[in-house]
Parts: sequence; structure tokens; C-alpha cells
Amino acid sequence: MAHIKTGAATKGNRDSIGKRLGIKVYGGSSVVSGNILVRQRGAKFKAGDGTRYGRDYTIYAICDGTVQFKRRYGRTFVVVQH
Repeated sequence: MAHIKTGAATKGNRDSIGKRLGIKVYGGSSVVSGNILVRQRGAKFKAGDGTRYGRDYTIYAICDGTVQFKRRYGRTFVVVQH
């Protein structure tokens, strides 16, 4: 027989690369305007005072200040206190 029997383990063994999601700046850290605070899929963290959403739900700072994570109404808000 002139063929090689391939194992099924390698045929479907591909995976996508990691997207580097998550919190980029933690509570108590100082930031400047434009810094990315959280990268996420969907609005797991909500944008609070001093922050805005990007088009892919990235939360970024719109003013200089200190990052805080606040729990309110059963949700977690990212806030920049200036």
C-alpha cells in the first residue's frame, strides 16, 4: 500500500490566536486622556464618568485622573476621577 495513514488528531487541531482582552489599567492607577482601560467583547464592564466606549466596546479615558471600578445596580462601572 502506497499511502500513509494519517491520524485524526492533527486534522482538526487548529485554534485561533488570543485576542488580548481584559483589564489593561487597574483601580488606583493614574491615566491620561485616550488611555485604553478595558478591552472586551460586549459590555461586560460599563463606561462610567470620565470614560467612553469605542466601536468594539473598548473603554477608554476621556480625561486625566485615577481609575476606579464601582459596583452599582448589579453592574461594574469603570470611572476616571479627575
